[in-house]
Amino acid sequence: MTDKKKTGGLAGVTAGKTALCTVGKEGAGLTYCGYDIYDLADNASFEEVAHLLLRGHLPTQAELDDYVATIKSLRELPDALKTVLEMIPADAHPMDVLRTAVSFLGNIEPEGDFTNQQHVATRLLAVMPSILLYWHRFHTGGTRIATETDDDTVAGHFLHLLHGQAPSPFHEKCLSTTLILYAEHEFNASTFAGRVITGTLSDMHSAVSGAIGALRGPLHGGANEAAMELIQKFSSAEEATKGVHGMLERKELIMGFGHRVYTTSDPRNSVNKAMSKALAEEKGDMTLYEVSEAVEKVMWDEKKLFANADFFAASVYHFMGIPTYLFTPIFVCSRITGWAAHIMEQRADNKLIRPAAEYVGPALQEWLAIEDR
Repeated sequence: MTDKKKTGGLAGVTAGKTALCTVGKEGAGLTYCGYDIYDLADNASFEEVAHLLLRGHLPTQAELDDYVATIKSLRELPDALKTVLEMIPADAHPMDVLRTAVSFLGNIEPEGDFTNQQHVATRLLAVMPSILLYWHRFHTGGTRIATETDDDTVAGHFLHLLHGQAPSPFHEKCLSTTLILYAEHEFNASTFAGRVITGTLSDMHSAVSGAIGALRGPLHGGANEAAMELIQKFSSAEEATKGVHGMLERKELIMGFGHRVYTTSDPRNSVNKAMSKALAEEKGDMTLYEVSEAVEKVMWDEKKLFANADFFAASVYHFMGIPTYLFTPIFVCSRITGWAAHIMEQRADNKLIRPAAEYVGPALQEWLAIEDR
């Protein structure tokens, strides 16, 4: 008999093989292609990590220089796509903006046969911040921004387009580090959705559009936005402690804690927490950080739930002047690397993904004529 506890939501079910990532393995934690996430966060640029995931190895300096130059050359938006972005309503969800834009790009820049997949992956990596921030700046300030910058990093490009000027090296490094932390996470919901679509031999734009749709749901992406809304409610650590105790007593949902795979901690949290503290110190106002720490303590003390990657990422983004509704789209600007890598891995040894289902409907019934029903 099927164990529903184990198979509900495919929990504990191995659905395929990957050489890209380990999540929650004893003694390994989170790794990309065999590299520990802490080594990558401390030493790598996001572009090096993108190269690792998409091309299978860390680049030499010459390879990195060429890769960065290629990304920079692919940032400009086609005029037709700019027109579409201007037509999307200002109150649209920015994840819907990205989904629509990627789908439209697949019409005007079709992948063709799969020999073009590396170029498509790099194009999507390069253009994602341009898409998001062209729409954002047009609908918030009526500005048709240029979407090419001289910034060597995706993080620098993002912050430059957002604020209209090159960012500080510290902010660029912080955002780049969060992109590394979000780049890949094995068979999460959005990645698996992308692999299912890829398994039908569909194109990369379709698979990425589906992955964006999966990430849009609040049970997958969006926890950092919910975390920001929560911590902004409180003006002090003391108020936060009291407030979260009250929320728990009322059985209200508190996002940003626990994880489907990790059992004792999320290895990405300590990196984001350290950056949140450093950014708060730079700002000269520790309130949000102290509120976040207070919430984290109550959740652990009362529920033994640990903060996941999203919780302190909220204040990290906020300290850099990023609007809350753009938090989850930043996830896309990073995870496009993992998605595209999985799409290419799925294609390399493809089988149609078609699981079985446990039928729980009525037994076989006799057909009745309409007058006898």
